[in-house]
Amino acid sequence: MKALVASDYMPLDRIAVTDHPTPAPGPGQVLIKVEAAALNPLDLMLITGAAKELYPAQHPLVVGMDAAGTVAEVGEGVSGYAPGDPVVAFTGQAGAVAEYTVASPGPLLARRPTGLDSLHAAAIPESGLTAVCLLRAVALAAGESVLVVGATGGIGLYAVQLADALGARVIATATEADEEYLRGLGAADTVDYKKADVVEQTLRLVPGGVDAVVDLVNAGERVTDTARAARPGGRLVSPLFGPAELERDVSPVYIGRFQALPGDLDDLAARAADGRLRVELGARYPLEDAAQAVADFAGKHIRGKVVITVA
Repeated sequence: MKALVASDYMPLDRIAVTDHPTPAPGPGQVLIKVEAAALNPLDLMLITGAAKELYPAQHPLVVGMDAAGTVAEVGEGVSGYAPGDPVVAFTGQAGAVAEYTVASPGPLLARRPTGLDSLHAAAIPESGLTAVCLLRAVALAAGESVLVVGATGGIGLYAVQLADALGARVIATATEADEEYLRGLGAADTVDYKKADVVEQTLRLVPGGVDAVVDLVNAGERVTDTARAARPGGRLVSPLFGPAELERDVSPVYIGRFQALPGDLDDLAARAADGRLRVELGARYPLEDAAQAVADFAGKHIRGKVVITVA
């Protein structure tokens, strides 16, 4: 089969679409004929080895972790899925940008409902599930306020919508060009990170500070600055890492690996299918141009998700 492969840790411009053995489903797995796959920031770190202490890669590495397609074969002991079933899957740290991949039934595999095409489905798993887990980690509730830093990225576009669906007041970072887009996703207010300090703008909108901050951009000590936007007793959550204590009365939570619950991916797919969840496709590439997709994803500001069509 054809797949986007990194033979070792390497610069992004050295990966290539090449022939690779077609995987076989093991016990408790399904083989998926991939129709579309999406890219995530972690894919770039896995290729280059930038985070190999936390996320070591096995080589050769088939790039990608989000896939949508149809079940081609089921492994021993699998029930509930049959060849031909349309599905969407998080494949783990590898395997998605290929003609075939494997996934395991459970929270990271879901049936693709009628009304959700494979391109939009592939753009959901990693980013959507991360957003769900981030909001769950800070127990965001109706009537609360939340600042989403990095709102136009893959995770951000879902965090804004899901927070709004919970009944929270959402403040999202945005440039002037993205303001209307984010308001359409459910942001009540936007703050322009290019024109003025995000924290100061947020505190003008919510004197005393927001109940929660979802920071999708900053890591390390920079999170301490973002935490100034939260009220005393507030919460901050990030998929990146920062200090265990933030030098003020704000509780930080860091989620390096999301823990999806049964039904989370099914719920996201259902919301996307019936229009409750908007899936923004920022760019599309055919499989033969997958290496260019990675280069553009790394080097350009692309609003929404980068998707690679396979079949």
